[in-house]
Amino acid sequence: MVSSLADVVAPLPSGELLLFLLQVALLLALALLLGALAARLRLPRVVGELLAGVLAGPSVLGHLAPAVSAWLLPRHPEQVHLLDAVAQLGVLLLVGLTGMELDRQLIRRRGGAAARVSVAGLLIPLALGVGTGYLLPTAYLGGTDRTVFALFLGVAMCVSAIPVIAKTLTDLNLQHRDVGQLALIAAAVDDTVGWFLLSVVAAMATTGISPGLVALSVLSVAGFAAAAAVVGQPAVRCVMRLAARSPGPGPSVATAVVVVLLAGAASHALGMEPVLGAFVAGLLVLRAGMADPARLAPLRVVVHSVLAPLFLVMAGFRMDLTALARPGVLLMAAVVIAVAIVGKFAGAYLGARTSRLGHWEGVALGAAMNSRGVVEVVVAMTGLRLGVLNTTTYTVVVLVALVTSVMAGPMLRWSMARVREGAEERLRRAVHDAWRGPVVRAAEPGRPPAPEVAG
Repeated sequence: MVSSLADVVAPLPSGELLLFLLQVALLLALALLLGALAARLRLPRVVGELLAGVLAGPSVLGHLAPAVSAWLLPRHPEQVHLLDAVAQLGVLLLVGLTGMELDRQLIRRRGGAAARVSVAGLLIPLALGVGTGYLLPTAYLGGTDRTVFALFLGVAMCVSAIPVIAKTLTDLNLQHRDVGQLALIAAAVDDTVGWFLLSVVAAMATTGISPGLVALSVLSVAGFAAAAAVVGQPAVRCVMRLAARSPGPGPSVATAVVVVLLAGAASHALGMEPVLGAFVAGLLVLRAGMADPARLAPLRVVVHSVLAPLFLVMAGFRMDLTALARPGVLLMAAVVIAVAIVGKFAGAYLGARTSRLGHWEGVALGAAMNSRGVVEVVVAMTGLRLGVLNTTTYTVVVLVALVTSVMAGPMLRWSMARVREGAEERLRRAVHDAWRGPVVRAAEPGRPPAPEVAG
């Protein structure tokens, strides 16, 4: 006789459920408070939300009040996995919404510029990262050879982070600008290539490299893209049109979430990151003409107000900055961070200038593309698991994610203040405002507060 699910899997114990609810409430409240403080300081909210995780993690709370940290935020895998599940849901939906908000006309018209920005933004930091990996002292290598370590560091330097870029652009109300759209397109290309390179380096660290493994990785990416275009596009168009027959937004929101999660699961099953599938799903909804701001505005509010902050808090929560107390580690961290910033900024700026964009547009693209965010954290965790990184170099690579994500907002605000908004961008802003629902926006510099377009 087959046992029922209730007999096989016991419900979540009440103590663990209580702790989970307290954890989510505390982390979300802290993200809300520090996000509001960052906004008051004219910084993007993502800065405060990342720092909320650092404060709640081992770097601050775990160091100053270890007993409180051990009780409220225990490091038991089961408890952390509950929080990770919520964070992963948030990042997938955030990336999916990013794909839905891209401008298709701009992609067609400025695709060449995005390609040049992405290629230069990949090759220059990759080369600088590999060179740095060969120059760092042996003590900072993990349990692998110098070549694999150098290649891994190069991959870590060349990635961007679509979720953090998207959140920063949204917080600064720049997602409708041409620079913001180009940054998202170029970051999507960078991350796609970055995950491919990571899979190759990971193979070198474990079983060695072979032509068959490289071919399999390429075929996985190509097969996923082909399936999305041939099968996914008509399927998404069909289900979204069926959902749109309902007078309310609920079915459309739920269907969009299902599409994003299924695409994320498909890309993950093929050995790629789920965020790539989520981004492609957003593009499919957009290409189907079903990314209706009025219907999907409720999803955007929940994701950007609740799920995305929790994801960013967890990204900061995993950091431990106490290792920087050692002068050698601090110096090495400064060198790696400088290489990461200069390489990515120089690559994006060079790509922008060769595409005949202005100086300040190039500066803004460099600032946006520098955001590493959770993508860098995932790369670092992969390196630690494979033995390519030791604990010290892992901490430094994660620190790159925090520093570059924090500095992106102020640099974007400063540079974009010098780029005049065009008529087409103003029209696109009206469409993006409709995504936000009937909430009153805070006044922007030089712009009076106004109620947003109702969904």
